[in-house]
Amino acid sequence: MTDVTPNSPTPEPLPVRYWALIPCAGTGSRAGADGPKQYQPMAGKPMVLHTLAAFAAVVRLSEVLVVLAPDDAFFASLEAGSLLTYCGGASRAASVFNGLAILLQHGALRHDWVLVHDAARCLITPAQIDHLIDACTNDAVGGLLAHRLADTLKIEVNGRVAGTLERGDKWLAQTPQMFRIGSLIDALRQAGERVTDEASAIEAMGLQPLLVAGSAQNFKVTYPEDFALAEAVLQARARTQR
Repeated sequence: MTDVTPNSPTPEPLPVRYWALIPCAGTGSRAGADGPKQYQPMAGKPMVLHTLAAFAAVVRLSEVLVVLAPDDAFFASLEAGSLLTYCGGASRAASVFNGLAILLQHGALRHDWVLVHDAARCLITPAQIDHLIDACTNDAVGGLLAHRLADTLKIEVNGRVAGTLERGDKWLAQTPQMFRIGSLIDALRQAGERVTDEASAIEAMGLQPLLVAGSAQNFKVTYPEDFALAEAVLQARARTQR
């Protein structure tokens, strides 16, 4: 047994910091746009800049890291206001995993929190980000913004309905998704590139992320018709701020 000096000071716990990671290496093939969808103009500026503006307004974040494809030249003539790294992979999981390693190189620690957010969820608000941080900061696992499903879910086989799913316990996963950096690195290393969000990787480790109520407006711009809806919301917000 190690002797402890009675009056020796108790080491102070290391402060916990919050980081944001925005995977931005996707091609946006489903959007039908000319080039990556996150760079398409929307309400006066490229979509991704709306996303970054929301995170820039969250004062608790130590830094925002944007993970770009190696050949991405979009920010060459722009001031991003965030850290940029050109280590995007072939999948979302690979881009996030690579980005987490970059955060560690920039001084993040494994016990710090990271909020991973889709670049194409450009309607996220600072209030929603703060709400997630407040809900998860004392949680043992972490969690994600999500929206309780309102529509009836059908199972399809060959273009026809083959069944109906109970919707009472169903949620639509959103982002940000907030987990400890070390836990997420371990989870992604174990799960590989097949997972489509961070919560799935955490779940594969036998853990249960916290569901934090988000907003129907925090949807991911994916299909052509999503652009008009997102732009209308952004324009409406701009009018109320004048």
